[in-house]
Amino acid sequence: MTDKVKVAIIGPGNIGTDLMIKVMRNSKHLEMGAMVGVDPKSDGLARAERMGVATTAEGIDGLVELDVFKDIDIVFDATSAGAHKRHNDVLQQHGVQVIDLTPAAIGPYVIPAINLEAENASNMNMVTCGGQATIPIVAAVSRVTKVHYAEIVASISSKSAGPGTRANIDEFTETTRSAIEILGGATRGKAIIVLNPAEPPLIMRDTVFVLSDLVDTQLIEDSIAQMVASVQAYVPGYRLKQKVQFDVISPEQPLNVPGIGPKHGLKTSVFLEVEGAAHYLPSYAGNLDIMTSAALACGDMMARRRVAAGIARGHKEAV
Repeated sequence: MTDKVKVAIIGPGNIGTDLMIKVMRNSKHLEMGAMVGVDPKSDGLARAERMGVATTAEGIDGLVELDVFKDIDIVFDATSAGAHKRHNDVLQQHGVQVIDLTPAAIGPYVIPAINLEAENASNMNMVTCGGQATIPIVAAVSRVTKVHYAEIVASISSKSAGPGTRANIDEFTETTRSAIEILGGATRGKAIIVLNPAEPPLIMRDTVFVLSDLVDTQLIEDSIAQMVASVQAYVPGYRLKQKVQFDVISPEQPLNVPGIGPKHGLKTSVFLEVEGAAHYLPSYAGNLDIMTSAALACGDMMARRRVAAGIARGHKEAV
């Protein structure tokens, strides 16, 4: 009996193709079962076929009809928030766990460095690229003091923003904002994404601003350093760009926080950079790499749980 679980990926674009290569090269508990698309001429489908992976250009319905589907336990959805609802409905009927790389947010938000060990839902939502990069920092501050407001700005190269990313800008901002509050622990959150057309393409950069109660700044620095190390365990190109900066906001000159009102305390500014591993995507596309790396970490955890419990569909002899 193998200790690996078969997976399928819906969406053979940049994210789906990079994720496929990560599964085949780096995964401890996953093996590719199928790549699913809707365009028979897709480069991602052609690449999957060359690598010996079953393919279909008939979407979710084609996946269900594949012979290998009976052995697939986990499906990664790298399409769009709009398409994900139907995909999830179909897969749940077959008892397949779903890892959602779209901003659909049907299942609980999952950021491996924050709550992967605590979640094992039938649908796991990977938030957004900006959320994966920045919300761990907000959570790091929340561990040591009360966070009133957190604002994140994700700046990515236009070349790394494919049609799926561009079609989901509104969902990106709303999903990230919500996750800043739910996982980051902020009373109020805000998310901004910037598509930078510069040539040569710039690496992903993220800025995090946090307004919290006053606390010893060394506690915040230590907590952030620990969190950065946790993220680097599955995204090696994740790093602080410079030393964490602090400003004391006095009661006499408070900041007007949208939805909250005047607030004073400690402002923490964190500047991040995310360099991709360049498995399939260029190294500047850290925004895509952090999503596929987080999804891989999530899939490995889910597969390990299934194998340990003897409930993998392809492991029926163990039941």
